[in-house]
Amino acid sequence: MTRRTTVLSVAATVALAASVALTGCSSGGDEPALKVSGAFIPQPVSDMAGGFLTITNSGGAADKLTSVTSPLSDDVTIHETKNQKMVEVPSFDIPANGKLTLERGGNHIMFMELKSKPKQGDKVRVELHFEKSDPIEVEVPVEAPHHNPRQH
Repeated sequence: MTRRTTVLSVAATVALAASVALTGCSSGGDEPALKVSGAFIPQPVSDMAGGFLTITNSGGAADKLTSVTSPLSDDVTIHETKNQKMVEVPSFDIPANGKLTLERGGNHIMFMELKSKPKQGDKVRVELHFEKSDPIEVEVPVEAPHHNPRQH
């Protein structure tokens, strides 16, 4: 092997190794990046309450909201509204570079058999659980019973 062939062979090997390393770094490395905003619970008028919020995913991978826990209730579920009926669901999709909106008249969180009735101005601790992301804890403000930010 000549010196020129050896130099070209080494250069080709280095270029191939660099190409493989760069490909490994960029393939499938995207993760969900979740942020919660607009959370509120209307002051309950019975032994149950609804919860509403928006989860924005600025990451390149989708995730799912799989459950919600809170000291307010041992029975917290997530519901979809279809044909004006609430239906409990196992999860909600949070698309990559998208958002999940839980709002009055639509998909929402249900707190059943409340341990106490929080009043307007109180805050309720809620923990959101996801398929891929770590749980997010939110201090959710209690608003007036008929509060609806979409009407403002």
